Amino acid sequence: MYANVIIDIMHEKLDRTFQYEVPRELEGKLCPGMQVSFPFGNGDRQRKGYVLELTEEPQWDPSKIKKLSGIAKKGIAAEGELIALACWLKEAYGCTMIQALHTVLPVRDRVQGGEKVYVRLAGDTCKVDSYLALCGKRGYRARARLIRRLKDCPEGLDTGRLSSEGTAGMPVIRALEQLGIVRCERREAFRRPEVSKNPEYGRKELNEEQQAAVEAIWENGAAAGREGKEPPVALLYGVTGSGKTEVYLELIRRTMEEGRQAIVLIPEIAMTYQTLTRFYTRFGDQVSVMNSRMSAGERYDQFERARRGEIRVVIGPRSALFTPFDRLGLIIVDEEHEGAYKSEQMPRYHARDVAIRRAGMCGAAVVLGSATPSVDSYWHAERGDYKLVRLPHRAGAGQLPRVYVEDMRRELREGNRSVFSARLRGQMEACLQRREQAMLFLNRRGYSGVLSCRSCGEAVKCPHCVVALAVQRAGGQRHLVRHHCGDVREAPKTCPSCGSRYLSELRAGTQQIESLVRAEFPGARVLRMDMDTTRNKHDHERILSAFAAGEADILVGTQMIVKGHDFKNVTLVGVLAADMSLGAGDYRACERTFQLLTQAAGRAGRGERAGEVTIQTYQPEHYSIRLAAAQDYEGFYEREIAYRSLLRYPPCGHMLAVLASCREEEHLRRAVGYLKEMAERICAGQGVQVIGPAQSGIYRVKDVYRRNLFLKGGSLEQLAGVRRKLEKYIGANQGFDSVQIQFDPDPMQAL
Repeated sequence: MYANVIIDIMHEKLDRTFQYEVPRELEGKLCPGMQVSFPFGNGDRQRKGYVLELTEEPQWDPSKIKKLSGIAKKGIAAEGELIALACWLKEAYGCTMIQALHTVLPVRDRVQGGEKVYVRLAGDTCKVDSYLALCGKRGYRARARLIRRLKDCPEGLDTGRLSSEGTAGMPVIRALEQLGIVRCERREAFRRPEVSKNPEYGRKELNEEQQAAVEAIWENGAAAGREGKEPPVALLYGVTGSGKTEVYLELIRRTMEEGRQAIVLIPEIAMTYQTLTRFYTRFGDQVSVMNSRMSAGERYDQFERARRGEIRVVIGPRSALFTPFDRLGLIIVDEEHEGAYKSEQMPRYHARDVAIRRAGMCGAAVVLGSATPSVDSYWHAERGDYKLVRLPHRAGAGQLPRVYVEDMRRELREGNRSVFSARLRGQMEACLQRREQAMLFLNRRGYSGVLSCRSCGEAVKCPHCVVALAVQRAGGQRHLVRHHCGDVREAPKTCPSCGSRYLSELRAGTQQIESLVRAEFPGARVLRMDMDTTRNKHDHERILSAFAAGEADILVGTQMIVKGHDFKNVTLVGVLAADMSLGAGDYRACERTFQLLTQAAGRAGRGERAGEVTIQTYQPEHYSIRLAAAQDYEGFYEREIAYRSLLRYPPCGHMLAVLASCREEEHLRRAVGYLKEMAERICAGQGVQVIGPAQSGIYRVKDVYRRNLFLKGGSLEQLAGVRRKLEKYIGANQGFDSVQIQFDPDPMQAL
């Protein structure tokens, strides 16, 4: 027997399988996915790797094939399905096989856990009942209490729990063990996330719209399964507060009744607190969580519990997608529009696409949910690739909030230089008087020093790409740079749109806003939530639970506070500098701005009280802001898809980003120049445009320089063919040995 293994080293030249003989003592013990050790190279240095295949056919002279040393002591076997998924990732995203394996195996090493002593009833039922009656006669109340408790839990209870709840201590347990009434046994103790149940999230009756959505999604999955088509994908498009989570819960309940498992993806750790509480209240210990803030031991334990079938629902960001479920029946991608689902490391996969691929491998269904679907997903739904299911109204008594758009240009002309408009300041005073809560959202996503006019609100844009130019300073001079096409120009003295001299870089941070709020409203209790205040493991939960409990009046934060949270007492949301993300220098800037503003507005008025939203902007006439205020997704989609179609941006066209980095700036410049020449020869006559090369948005990081090349047009398959030819060209030229090259299909932004 021979094993084809891949060495656990991330180097392109080792991105192939090596064959080893399986020793007799390992025959029958090995399976694909196991981590093994083996001698490698001329010096027979011991290395680790993964078994991809077992075969009886030697690829070389058997006398020259080395033997495996053994199974890695801390290795975890991958499921065959996950190995197949890794192979697909390698082909689809141009990464190495070991990079793909590290992606699908988020937990690779065993982490030793503890043990607990469990107590359960022993002997026959008659003996136990007879002794229980005897305890009543002799007044053995503690022994009787323990026996009754264990009769309710035949699987047993750990001694620590019995002691903490006051049922019985160790002397009582030992006495009953000596009499043969109970039996003690040691079991491996898994670390579990601490989650409390909330009665508010108990099972609710679905309204007519929610019930219809459940039936439509369920029937779509069943019909597709019978016909053997591609994995059934449903896009659940529901306004904020429409009760999408209740639809998810019902779909999961039905999936579990069929004996299958479910994965629920959320875009950010900040959303874990409320989501996990809701699901845990409904399904108890069958639910767990996976995220990067957990310790290695906690992640290993959840991984192992899933493998053993002890949990049936896993919630978490991208990595939760690779939970080793063997009967996966449903994958839910909540807030599917979020850019956090796109990996920034190789392989640069999108969780939505990988979810659909994994669902197709195991016969599962996929549900994509959002109040502001990505343009890509809605385009697929319009084409019939996805089943479109709508929830057009809020659930219960809640109504969509009233939205005001405040023109900060007018505020400036009227002498108000504060960060708060007159309307927002008045609303905050009234909100505090009514003892209600407010959220202030600073829209800083994608902000990179854009030059904006405070008279007309327009950002200075690149004439070639119709996106904003970023500000760069060098030698005391201010220049404008377009990182997509490489355009560089001197910063203008006056606004190209209106001629005004009031050009400035808007700079504000959440800490500054928090200080201003405390100064304006000294009696208000203020919390801030951003990257600085959520560095530790439980910071997200601490801040959100405090705000939910009414321990603060105002929550100030970045985009992490406006995603999926449900606070019944929030009646006011203020959006500061709403147009800031329009200057992100990215073809998706308008889409992200619309989504952020719509999601922010959706946090207000989710309870019985009516909500208000004030959006402060220097561009009130911009379609993304105007349509977000009107909660008009369809109107926005029509405008945005026309723009994408005109310029052949995804989903109407496709792109491939070639990301290069090197410690030597001049060597990098020459290498990317050669790559461009080769790309142009490959793409000649194929209708694929080669753009660049250009400096990356952050040109140097830790003394490593970065440059990008973009290919636009054609199909993904066509671009994948170009990528493979470029990979061969790179591998055949030693000049690229010191240059790191990454490929990113359909990048989320112009990097």
